[in-house]
Amino acid sequence: MLKKAVARGPGGTVLLVDSITLVEEDDSGAVVVSGSHGGISSAEFALAVPLQLVVFNDAGGGKDDAGIAALARLQQRGVAACTVSHASARIGDAWDSWDAGIVSHVNAAAAGLGLAPGAALQAALRRLVGAC
Repeated sequence: MLKKAVARGPGGTVLLVDSITLVEEDDSGAVVVSGSHGGISSAEFALAVPLQLVVFNDAGGGKDDAGIAALARLQQRGVAACTVSHASARIGDAWDSWDAGIVSHVNAAAAGLGLAPGAALQAALRRLVGAC
């Protein structure tokens, strides 16, 4: 399973993890691109470590928007979160999200950081952390 820093700048580090379960205390403050779905269980793993922003796959939405439920849960705790479209990146593949992901949903905290639906994820995150 992939766990790799791919961009650094004055605004932080972008860390790719194929599964949100790979995030550890040492990753505190990172911008994490996860290959995981954006369900409630993923939110709980993301809340275990204070992150600047966490990205999930929307998993096609799912029944009752289960694939993006993490965004509201994280917003309740003031954590920025967004999803990439399942049509733009493979679920479980953080590198594909980084390479080809298109933002599909954002919570208010992520919108406050400048993320918006339709944005190319990599370009948006490079701007966020100030990486070239």
